[in-house]
Amino acid sequence: MTVNDRACCFCGKTIYGRADKKFCDDYCRNNYNNQLKAVQNNLIRNINNSLKKNRNVLAGLMVESEETTKTTREKLLQEGFQFKYCTHHYTNKKGNIYVYCYDYGYLALDNDWYLLVRSKEN
Repeated sequence: MTVNDRACCFCGKTIYGRADKKFCDDYCRNNYNNQLKAVQNNLIRNINNSLKKNRNVLAGLMVESEETTKTTREKLLQEGFQFKYCTHHYTNKKGNIYVYCYDYGYLALDNDWYLLVRSKEN
């Protein structure tokens, strides 16, 4: 392969310089790598945005001075809460499973009611 046969992996322009060079400039190198990672980055970004929204919905429904409050499933869904996204679970001594989005969580009660909780500061 001669020097003139080498082409940029992104734009196809002729590459000059080092024998192992793959891109004509930083712009092409960055764009090439951004395209490779775009699908994965979009998925992660969308999940993080959903987690933040869930946390904000739970925080918005909590009374500032209270540690817990109750709400319905319908109210959570109206606010845009997505039950499939959470950061972690906590099982208490009674066996109740609390689902958390960062520092706010909920416990499923009877008849589509939920107990919203705020984790205590360490």
